[in-house]
Order: sequence, then C-alpha cells, then structure tokens
Amino acid sequence: MKSTIVFFLLLLSVIGVFAQSKVSQINQIISYKNIWLKPPQNIPNNTSIDAPLMGNGELTMSVGYKENFLRYYLSKNDFWRLRSQADGLSGPRVAGFLDIKIEGFNNVDFSAEQFIKNGITTCLLNKNSQKIEAKSWVSATDNLIFIELNAIDKSATVSIKLTAPDNKQAKSETGKSGNISWLTRSFVDSVDIQTEVAIALKTLNYNGNTILLQPGKKLIIVLAVESKFKKTKPLEYILNKIKGLDKPTVSALLQRHNNWWQNYWNKSSITIEDTVLMKAYYQGLYTMAACSRDKKFPPGLFGWTTTDTPAWNGDYHLNYNFQAPFYGLYAANRITQGIPQDAPLIDFMPRGKWYGKNATHTRGILYPVGIGPMGIEVTRNFAVGGYQKKEDIELGGLFYGQRSNAAYGLINMAQQWRCTYDLAYGKKIYPYALAIVDFWEDYLKFENGRYVIYGDAIHEGSGKDKNPILSLGLIRNAFSLIIDLSSTLKVDENRQAKWKDILSKISDFPVQQRNGKKIFRYTEEGLDWANGNGLGIQHIYPANAITLDNNEDLLTIARNTIDEMQRWQDTNTSNSFFVAAIRVGYNPLIVINELHKYALHTNPNGFQFNNPHGIENSCTVANALNEILCMSVGNVIRIFSIFPKDQNASFKNIRTWGAFLVSARLIKGVISNVTIVSEKGKRCIIMNPWSDKKVLLIRNGKAAETIIGNRISFKTAINEMIELKPL
Repeated sequence: MKSTIVFFLLLLSVIGVFAQSKVSQINQIISYKNIWLKPPQNIPNNTSIDAPLMGNGELTMSVGYKENFLRYYLSKNDFWRLRSQADGLSGPRVAGFLDIKIEGFNNVDFSAEQFIKNGITTCLLNKNSQKIEAKSWVSATDNLIFIELNAIDKSATVSIKLTAPDNKQAKSETGKSGNISWLTRSFVDSVDIQTEVAIALKTLNYNGNTILLQPGKKLIIVLAVESKFKKTKPLEYILNKIKGLDKPTVSALLQRHNNWWQNYWNKSSITIEDTVLMKAYYQGLYTMAACSRDKKFPPGLFGWTTTDTPAWNGDYHLNYNFQAPFYGLYAANRITQGIPQDAPLIDFMPRGKWYGKNATHTRGILYPVGIGPMGIEVTRNFAVGGYQKKEDIELGGLFYGQRSNAAYGLINMAQQWRCTYDLAYGKKIYPYALAIVDFWEDYLKFENGRYVIYGDAIHEGSGKDKNPILSLGLIRNAFSLIIDLSSTLKVDENRQAKWKDILSKISDFPVQQRNGKKIFRYTEEGLDWANGNGLGIQHIYPANAITLDNNEDLLTIARNTIDEMQRWQDTNTSNSFFVAAIRVGYNPLIVINELHKYALHTNPNGFQFNNPHGIENSCTVANALNEILCMSVGNVIRIFSIFPKDQNASFKNIRTWGAFLVSARLIKGVISNVTIVSEKGKRCIIMNPWSDKKVLLIRNGKAAETIIGNRISFKTAINEMIELKPL
C-alpha cells in the first residue's frame, strides 16, 4: 500500500507577510509532505500519533486509513476509566470509532491536507483512477463533527458504522432512533467515579448506513458527542440535538466555527523570516486549541486518545510531561487553553495532604508522579519490578523519591498569575500555592545559616539526593509567588517574614567542574549529571530562578551548562532547554539554528520524531520564539534584546509579566511600533529598546513624558495604551 499525507496552507512571501494582518499571517504557516504508514496509535513504545488532529478543546478526533476502511478516532477529554489504582486499566479511553468502508477500495493511495487556520481536513482515497474525497471538521462551538463524502467521477458504495474497542471493563450499547444511529460507552463497575459517553450519527442527502454515493451529490455525516459530566442524560441530549440538524444549520455552524478560529488567531501573532519556524509556531498553538479547553479535564499525555491501552495510562505525569505543553500559552495570550492545567492539581489536594501528613510528616501537599482528573491517582499501588524499585513506592504512592511534583505543578499557575494579575484567579490558586510553601517550610532543614533539602531525588529513583537543583529553583518560584499573592490579596501577610527569610537563605545552586568548565551540578550530594534529560537547567526555566539580571559569574556557569548539555533534541525536556538558553543570553544564532532543526524533526502533525511523550513538545517552538522576541521574566520587559538584529521580525500582543500586552517591529535593524497595553495599571519596567536614547511616551494617543536611561520605568493606568518612540 502506498500512503502519503500532505498538510497544506497557503505560503506567502516573507516580504508580503509584513504588510498582512495577524489573521492573514496564519494562512502562510505550513506546506509540507511526508509519508504516513499507519493509523494513529498511542500504544506502549510508540513514537507519536502521526495523523491529522482535529478538535475543539474538549472533543477530539484523528483520522487514518486502516486496511480497507477510513477510520475516525473519537475521544473526549472527560471520558476516562476513573479508578485510583495502577492496574493498567485506568486512564483516558476512546469514545468510539466511525468506520467508513468503500466497496472496492482496498489498499488505496491515501493522502490528506489540513488547514491549520480552522482545522478542516480533507482526505483523498484513490483507487484505479476512482477517487473519494472526505472532508471533516470538529465544530469549535459545539460538540459536533461533520464529514462530507464526495465521489469524484464514479459512483461508489459506502457503508458507515459506529463501533468501539473490545474492553472487558467497558459497557457498550448501540441502537437506532428513527434515522439516527447511536452508541454509548461507559465504565461503571470497579471504579471510583462512573463515566459515560454517547455518540449519535445522522446522514444528510442520503438515508441508511449503506449508501450508493453519486458524483455531484455529497453525503454529509453529522456526529454529536456528549458525556455524563456535561449532561445528566447524554444520549437523550445528543439525540435531541442532532434531530433537527439540516444543511442550513450546518452552514451556520461552519460560519460560527470559522469565526471562533479567527478570534483565536487574533489573540496574538508573530512574524519572522524563517517560514519553518513560523509553521511550527502556529501549528503548536493549533494543537493546543484543538485539545485544551475543558476547564475540568485537560488533555492527557497524548492529547488524542486512539486506544484503550495508552502508554503510561495516558495520565497526567507531574515531573514535567503534563505541564510542558502549557508553557508557551501564557505569553502567546492563549489563557483559555492554559486554564485546564490547574483542575487536576487542585482536585488532588486532599490526597496530597494525606501523603504529606503520613509520608513526610509535614503540613502541605506531597504529590506522586502520576495522577488523573477529579482526585484520581492512577499510579497508586504500582507493582515493584523492572523500572520501579521498592523504595520508589511510599504508602502506595509512586514518588521515585521525588518531593518536587506538587511544586512543579505551580509553574504554569505562577505564569498565568504574573501575566494577568487576575484577582479571581489569584484567589483560586492561593490554597494550592500555600499548601506547597507549608510543605517546604516543614521539609527544609536550617543549618549553618542556610536552608537545605535532604532526601529529594532529582531524577526518578536517583536516591536521597541533597539539594537537587530543580527543587532549589522550584522553591524560589513558590516562595516568590506566595509573597506576591499574599501582598496582592491581603492575606497571611504576617507570614511573609518567614517566607522572605527562606528566600534569602535557601542554598545556592550546586556547581562542578566538567570538561574544564564550571557548570551546574544536578545535586549538592548525590547524582551529579545525567545524559538523558535537561534537569540540570530547569531551575533556569521553567522555574524562573535565573535571569539576565543575575550576576555575570552565575550567567557564565549557566551558559557553560547549556554548552555542556547540548540537549536541543532530547526525548526529555527539550521543551525547557531552548528557553533556558535564551534566558541566560546564550548565542541567539545557535538557538535559532537549533530550533529550526528541531522544527524539521517532526511528523506531519508536528509531533516530534522518536519522542514517546505525546503533546509535551507542542508549544516548544512557540514558547522559545515568544521568549526571544519579548522576554519579561522578573517583571523586566526585553524587546528583541537577544534576537539577531539583521533579521526582520514583528510581534503583536505578546503577554508579559505585569499583565501587559506588548507589540513591536524590527526591520533592517531598527526597532519601531513599540506599544504596551496595560491591563491592570501596574508599573512597567522595560529595557530601553534604543539603548541610551531618550524615549517619548505617547499615552492613549497623546504625547506625554520623556524618559532616559538603559532601563526605564513608568506608571501605567488600567487599560492604558502606551507607545514608545525614540528621540
């Protein structure tokens, strides 16, 4: 069988891009070809899903040609088998399959093209000059799926069937209600929380499940999907929803769908000369829009569930994998896609407190390596053997000796808070942040004038390490955040003295000599180095513990560590390595060149080759580009500060610390069009884009004060727009 997949978007010239709006920029993102050999699977030892991906952030779908039929894999973020037990039977599960069989179409040529601007995907099946076209999209505004089948030149007999994988734990039922076929799937036995999903199918223009498809007369298949978490009686709900759907309704829904995507792309934009990186930037943001919008159920490890046996149970892996796809969303101003990350972490707090009390005899929360939604712990009572050792399991929880998982969960919460200063959001995350600092207040040991961490593995199962460098970074993030939250929300202000004392006296980052250079050591005592991950730089990013404002000696050690690691394409933590390099001023030409190679090292849908961890790298490129164009860590905005000045670039509405939306342009080495929208009226600190030139502030269109200095600072008002111009 010869199978090819082609994803396509209009490719504009770089010169033309700078004259286009942010909406039209999305049209130039992607044009490439690749070989597609198998249907999407996320089974143990897989490398990725290598098929077109569609979704609305709650309902997801992928498609593949399998043997002699076209299969659409349907999944929903809130459809799991929910049991706190590491029995291999719990985790996200497939909602169902839609199989389309075409008579005589065995071993066909198969291709597909997808428009990232709205996710519409068209498959083409070609057999002996007879062609069938299948165009599909998942509605961005409803849990509805639409598939149009079109016979080109010749008629074809098509049969349609809803089905689901065989699974002893699942209860499945099928039936018909008038001209509507339906399927339900549930997990109700031997579970902690019962789950159910329902799918209804209706055809337009033709009747029945076996159809003679005629040229010029399209078959429109409509699917409605819903779960028991959203509707008490999901089957009854979707039957009523789909009953009245007709072609005019479909057209109206398509318009709403396109409007949603247009608004999504309007949130922010960038333009650079490297079209490979432009493609990867927007494809990553597309991926997260398609799989992350359900506030209670973020995407699991793979984002799209295509089997009932996903690797690692498809869970939320807390020592970076779960958090990584969300890193880049906040600067990209896609807050809605970032919000779902919080729910499972907050929901697990009662169990986390139990572990803190009973495993480490502390207040606060202690989290294992893998959890699920709604307080479920899918790694509980993991069997000893192979990778897991006896000491990795404590009171039934799989910790691998690590104490940092809950603090790692605070990374993206801290980023959203610092980028929005949304008071309601601050109140929401405060109990979680407080539980983390409670834990570390009790767990840290004060000796010889400093706070020390004992018995905390830097790497899974690395042993009772002393002062692991990642935890030292995460502690700094947590205590800085809690002080900010406490001051803003006016709560627990009497505790700030203790928190500030811990911040000022926490142990320094351990260092070592390696190949003639002073670099960071993974721990002060214990594991010194590892060749298969980027843990030695994660205190820089995502823990935000080192910035360009640190002293040059520390920055030199950091750059030496980047040099020594060279983990640009690593199956663990490449998603943090690029930004860590940018944060410490590493050679930007090397960073961009390596990022370009990284962006080419992908399957057609953007998933990295040879990376078994699903969607974790979706926004690696977007995150790195936002950072190199407009860095704001530590509340200091740096525009094009390390971006090569001989390359043209522009960006619109990158969200920074302090709740600012920043835009700027770099053309032929000249920075211009610098505007800042202040959402919360906080003081703005920015490195002068024009070095030591005087800067005129234009506030809401009126010339205001002039400021001088390499680093300038000025007050802002809520929703004020400020333009900066050099004098």
